[in-house]
Amino acid sequence: MSKNKSKVSKPIFLKFHLTSTISMSMVLFLVGLVFLLLLVARDLSTYVRENINLSIIMDDASGRQDAKRVEDYLKASPYAKSVEYISKEDALKDHIANLGENPKEFLGYNPLKASIEVKLHSQYANNENVSMIQTKLKAFEHITRVVYQKDMVSLVNDNVRKVSLILLGLAVILLFVSVALINITIRLSLYSDRFLINTMKLVGATPWFIRRPYISSSMLNGFTASLISIVMLSGVVYFVQYQFGMPGSIIQPLTAGIVCGIIIVLGLTLTAVSSYFSVGRYLRMNINDMYSI
Repeated sequence: MSKNKSKVSKPIFLKFHLTSTISMSMVLFLVGLVFLLLLVARDLSTYVRENINLSIIMDDASGRQDAKRVEDYLKASPYAKSVEYISKEDALKDHIANLGENPKEFLGYNPLKASIEVKLHSQYANNENVSMIQTKLKAFEHITRVVYQKDMVSLVNDNVRKVSLILLGLAVILLFVSVALINITIRLSLYSDRFLINTMKLVGATPWFIRRPYISSSMLNGFTASLISIVMLSGVVYFVQYQFGMPGSIIQPLTAGIVCGIIIVLGLTLTAVSSYFSVGRYLRMNINDMYSI
């Protein structure tokens, strides 16, 4: 009779653990997807801000040495990511290449001016810091004006801030949902062992001795669910990259590492904590209460 019972219970037990692992992997996948979008939005904002040029226009009386002094100052500063000098001749060549006309032919002279093109680090690519940089550049001679796309910077910063707040709120909600779902899943998986837990308590087993195998088993399931969710996320990223024909990787290695770390830590931590408290719930019950739940 006991042999037949074990033959029936073991497949059911394995099937339930498989179901719980898949359920946890779906929850972790959703949480990981939100965090991935949040970090990608941050990376995209950084990329856009660091590729908006700050153009320092030199006057006609300036020489290469005047521009060199400004270049040296910018390269030594903490806010310049890259500095490039463009002479009047190079500016004319770019103009001809882009527009297909040579203004020197009908004006008789080159109307374009030499400039220094600066790309700022993302933390300095905002209107307040740009105003500060413009004030410091006034100390140099032969600078006609400093051109910066302030409207675009404001638009990028405002949109990224809004998207980040929405995704952060969604991430918090999904975290609460994941905690609740994983807790329910683990509690159900331990429900069939409530009498075994009570028996071990009656024969003198310590609470940690009882909890340890359940916590280890839950953490193993959580780790497996984390790996499954990471594979699913990788599939989504590959599909988006393939579908839209994006060259190279659209995810920075550091971003991918952070998201994978968050998923694995959540999978291990949530399952361990939920298992700890679920076993503790049955440890506090007496045998009569276990028949009524």
